[in-house]
Amino acid sequence: MPADLFFRLRPAFLLGALLLLGIAGCREAPKSSLETESVTFTREGTLSLYRAQSDSLLARLDIEIAESEYETQTGLMYRKSMEDRQGMLFIFPTEERHSFYMKNTLISLDILFIRGDGSVANIARNAHPLDEAGIPSAGPVRYVLEINAGLSDRWGLKEGDRMEFERNP
Repeated sequence: MPADLFFRLRPAFLLGALLLLGIAGCREAPKSSLETESVTFTREGTLSLYRAQSDSLLARLDIEIAESEYETQTGLMYRKSMEDRQGMLFIFPTEERHSFYMKNTLISLDILFIRGDGSVANIARNAHPLDEAGIPSAGPVRYVLEINAGLSDRWGLKEGDRMEFERNP
């Protein structure tokens, strides 16, 4: 090919090469799925639930603590199970209304919304896996505790009961 013809057609060659690269890069990305590496429980503290009137112990749990933005957004997502004596405690910097959902959460949960003084404000029982509908607190809360569905009924938990927790040393 003569040099002057090459220089005149050079933009067309470059455009064609870019188009071929663009088409090759447009392959469909693999679909995301809920199949992820197994997430394991990490004990970060202990939580006790007490009857409001009698101060009797209802349950004691090992807890994971979620307080960073990432931990709060992820919560129990992608977990396939949780033992009955385990839970996740969400700690917020201030007491305000909070709403949770079950997106990418594979297990049914009871969600306890807890005021800054440790008293249970409300309980959302049997939250359904993968449901993206909002589950709101009944008022301002500072803590949220997620436990296996059915445990709040089994333990007889009611609004007004209270919790105390300790972090691992």
